[in-house]
Amino acid sequence: MPVKPYSSGHIGAVASNFTDMRLSGDVKQTLVQLSCDEIARIVPLMETETLAQDPLRKTLDDPKRTRLNYNRTRELMIEQLGDIESVGSAAVQAGIEQVETHLSVLIKHAEAAAERDRVATIKPRHLEVAVSGLGLDENNSNTIVITPDVETEDFTISQGGGVLTHSSLMSLAKTHAKMPVTNDALDELIDTYYMVVEDLEAKIRKHAQLGGNPVQFIES
Repeated sequence: MPVKPYSSGHIGAVASNFTDMRLSGDVKQTLVQLSCDEIARIVPLMETETLAQDPLRKTLDDPKRTRLNYNRTRELMIEQLGDIESVGSAAVQAGIEQVETHLSVLIKHAEAAAERDRVATIKPRHLEVAVSGLGLDENNSNTIVITPDVETEDFTISQGGGVLTHSSLMSLAKTHAKMPVTNDALDELIDTYYMVVEDLEAKIRKHAQLGGNPVQFIES
């Protein structure tokens, strides 16, 4: 017996996440067919690639990369529930996506720390740098936590003493002050820093224009 396709209402609800415009009924129905056509296209490819990796496998897998286990993720999510009794498949998929994104950010930052050490293995100290820089080791609810959309480059540069960022200031606070720092405090510190930099730059330019040696300002 043929499997029922997606309903046009369901496809319309999903598609509405990608546009602010309304979708006509005919468009929704066409999207249903296009979505089913895409499944018909990708499944044979996934099956071929899955069997190429494991000829004895009986379950279709994601041949591109290893994903977090669905059932284990669902069980872990259920364990954290309060008033709700169960976890739907959409929530599990969202949870997997969030955790995998979280892992990717951690690994990228730890990898950057390992590259600065010129080693090919990510070691605990590199992960500690990533955790500290992202603010994940702080229990204070006011402490800033870097979200997954923060670029790794910003974090890497800040650790090397280039661009001043929230993550670099947080790392300095943990290293020297031994205490958490709030988001407001970070903003104020950054504003103060750049005010000092602008003032210093103006003095250097003025001194140089008068024929003096600006080295005293640079060294200070």
